[in-house]
Amino acid sequence: MQTIDSFRTELAREDFNAIPFTNVEGYHSKTIAYSLWHIFRIEDIVAHTLINSDEQVFFADDYQKRSDSPIITTGNELVKEEIADFSAKLNIDELYSYIHDVKASTESIISNLSFDTLKSKISPERRKALESSNCVSNDENAVWLIDYWCGKDIRGLIQMPFSRHWIMHTEAAIRIKNKIQK
Repeated sequence: MQTIDSFRTELAREDFNAIPFTNVEGYHSKTIAYSLWHIFRIEDIVAHTLINSDEQVFFADDYQKRSDSPIITTGNELVKEEIADFSAKLNIDELYSYIHDVKASTESIISNLSFDTLKSKISPERRKALESSNCVSNDENAVWLIDYWCGKDIRGLIQMPFSRHWIMHTEAAIRIKNKIQK
């Protein structure tokens, strides 16, 4: 989280929209704003819709309006200039408010899970709630997430996306930052 917070103080607003690694494969082919959105949008969806079966922070606190986001999804469906355009629209201060609110809510959910709950699979009802929320695009670059998440137990979801996913996208954001600052 220190690294994620450091971007806010070390980068200019336009740096959050930069794609210095265009036309390459990998998580670093995005923007920093997109990477942060993606990490925490996924965490919010998984924590609240699949694990806790309650309202996502995004909707409860009207973060679509607050962040000026044109989408409610994870962003997996966006490519190249769509990612840069999306990133430029985001209110970075509100994105950071969302990040911290999601982090706090996830920590609360996890701290209240029983050991036996960790072994629980995602129920068909929760899968249907996820599908009907439209938080995962029907685009082929995104829709696979539903099967992926719903094939895991709660422990598996804590491992991915709550830990490894952060690491992958934060490392990519660091690569973007380092390239921008050269």
